[in-house]
Amino acid sequence: MEEIFSALARAMAFGTPILLAALGEVVVERAGVVNLGVEGMMAVGALAAFAAAQTSGNPFLGVVAGVLAGGIAASAHAFVSVNLRANQFVSGLALTMLGLGLSGLLGNKYVGAPLEHPLAETGFTWAAVVLSIVIWLVLYFTRTGLVVRSVGENPAAADALGLEVYLVRYGATIFGGMMAGLAGAFLSLAYRPSWSDGMTSGLGWIAVALTIFVAWESIRAVFGAFFFGLLYHLAFRLQGRLPSEMLLALPYLLVIVVLTLAALRRRQGNAPEGLGLPYERGTR
Repeated sequence: MEEIFSALARAMAFGTPILLAALGEVVVERAGVVNLGVEGMMAVGALAAFAAAQTSGNPFLGVVAGVLAGGIAASAHAFVSVNLRANQFVSGLALTMLGLGLSGLLGNKYVGAPLEHPLAETGFTWAAVVLSIVIWLVLYFTRTGLVVRSVGENPAAADALGLEVYLVRYGATIFGGMMAGLAGAFLSLAYRPSWSDGMTSGLGWIAVALTIFVAWESIRAVFGAFFFGLLYHLAFRLQGRLPSEMLLALPYLLVIVVLTLAALRRRQGNAPEGLGLPYERGTR
């Protein structure tokens, strides 16, 4: 029984950054914007959080720095996607490459330095669970949530009703970036209180796939994230019994399966109708 509880605890720890990032992506995509830059924003957030915490000696300032860094990175994607109406997929991929490259370059001086005052993992985990409930309540029981969903479903109709489509998409995209930054802060301040290049290890891509996997529902994301977390835990626990390469690849293989199934279906779950489509005022 003790081993079961230990496995569940580790699964929750592994799943926490995935959940935080996925919750942000749920909101972003509900507003009709696709952001494939989650991995890059997580990396930037992780570095900013560690640098601020290590410099100031206050890990909570690190959390703030990580969140702000993710939000700033996402604002670039919002400008390119919303104002310039560029391809959202290309912009997101560019953001990932830029974030990973920039964090790797600027983080060289922090490599190998342990964080003096790390934070507890459980605080982040429970915060993520509470946020999933709050986001669900906001999306389905408030006017703000109705506006976000309307903009994602039919931006032209929302615009005709006087809703600020551009502003809503900007806000949702920046919020998603802040959540990705928070996920990165968890990695460098709690889960592995240090900085190393590539510490996000593809978790951002899993968060993007999880958003599709749970049909853009924040409550379902809790269970999906912890499921992926359990896969990661089992990959470590079963080393020596099965090829480690196969075990470590298992979460990513599942990501491929999820995305493939989504592509084969004309409509996955309740995907917003306007998802990924740029909007220009005056067009339908």
